[in-house]
Amino acid sequence: MSGGSTDPRLILGEEQLDSGLELLLLAEAGLWAAVDAALEGEGPGLGRSHWRAAFLLRRRPGLGVQDLSKLTSLSKQAASKTLADLQRLNLARKAAGDLDARRRPAELTPEGIAFEYRVAERLRTLLGRAYRTGGLDGVAGARRILAALAGPRQGVGLNRRDGL
Repeated sequence: MSGGSTDPRLILGEEQLDSGLELLLLAEAGLWAAVDAALEGEGPGLGRSHWRAAFLLRRRPGLGVQDLSKLTSLSKQAASKTLADLQRLNLARKAAGDLDARRRPAELTPEGIAFEYRVAERLRTLLGRAYRTGGLDGVAGARRILAALAGPRQGVGLNRRDGL
């Protein structure tokens, strides 16, 4: 903070911050409920971590286990298992690493892209409705807040167009 340039309306008290945390937790629960409902029709063996991995692979093709672990807070073992499950179900494929055979970037197959799209479609509808409620100014503000919360994770595994 630079001396006197902070808008005094932006100094939030504990109750206001707790209210924001509560809303974030409730919003997260709503998003995951939509993911769970979409996953019910996808067959056995596919859970939240599979969809998260597929979404991130669509947005950031070439992610490996280490990047997926950093982005999702999954352990490396869990990220590896998730990618292996997607590969076993023909939803993703791994390529040989450029420099290191142990670092194998993954990408979605056409079936994986279709899986990711079916699940994310519900979330896009939900998010679009929420953004319309917030209005144009609300969208920009919400994106800035979410980007600040995402922090350095935004740049992990980016080898394509810019993030948010």
